[in-house]
Amino acid sequence: MHSAIPQGRSLPDYARDLVRMHEAVIGGSRPPLTPRPLVSRSWTRMLRMGLAVQGGNPRVSVTEEEIARRRYASPMRSAAQEFMHVFAANPDASHMLLVVADAEGVVLWRAGAASVRRRADALGFTEGAVWTEAQVGTNAIGTALAEAAPVELLSGEHFEQDQHAWYCTACPVHDPRTGDLLGVVDISGPALTLHPAIGALAETGRRLMEARIWRCHQEHLERLRQSAEPLLAATSGPALVVDDHGWVAHSSGVAVGARIPAPAARQTLAVPGYGACVPERLPNGWLVRPSSGGRKVL
Repeated sequence: MHSAIPQGRSLPDYARDLVRMHEAVIGGSRPPLTPRPLVSRSWTRMLRMGLAVQGGNPRVSVTEEEIARRRYASPMRSAAQEFMHVFAANPDASHMLLVVADAEGVVLWRAGAASVRRRADALGFTEGAVWTEAQVGTNAIGTALAEAAPVELLSGEHFEQDQHAWYCTACPVHDPRTGDLLGVVDISGPALTLHPAIGALAETGRRLMEARIWRCHQEHLERLRQSAEPLLAATSGPALVVDDHGWVAHSSGVAVGARIPAPAARQTLAVPGYGACVPERLPNGWLVRPSSGGRKVL
């Protein structure tokens, strides 16, 4: 996470300079300071999309039913709720807004003091809102998704002028089982309340979520192993029990490591040490055994 505030700069003075920078760049004159490369890339994307600098770009939101569906389907669900409790215990949380969005930029969870939530409501920064660059311009959530990296923005670094009164700090969250991007954890608030520790808080949220997902994954593998025990007791020869992503809950006969290619129904699978295997469906997983006459892949 690269801080939006240069070391040694006064926050109020620097925030004013960023607003002047925005006005100059958009107006075609020489700015008092050069936009950071991250900001320059994002603004270039915004100008190509034709977004309005003055704000008023149409907001897009999903329905309450769709919010509920996305929350239920998200692997971040338990982790997000856990981090919201941690966030609420922070004595400085009254000046912050915690937001968790999915990989499409849809805001799924939001927590913070009522006064900060009201200010966010005025921007359309609500649960269900699509907070991508294409919808709301340069912002930490949408820009973190576009750049696939942590992002912190301050005041005039936002493309829309209506967002200049804010800072935002966001970290992408990845599924530790697959590497897939799951979403973004974001902390936002009034621009002049930005503190260097906020980036570390957002990073803590990202780590907590990914660790929680991994812990749930390990618990799932243990339940899968236990549920397959009666079948394994009646099975002779080498056998594997794996989840839908190929993570190994149990192996006997040959050590194969922590993961094999993801199984699929009626599809022969080559497993080193086991040979050609035909996966058999189990509740919440697969039994993988060498097919008759299969030869080992060394």
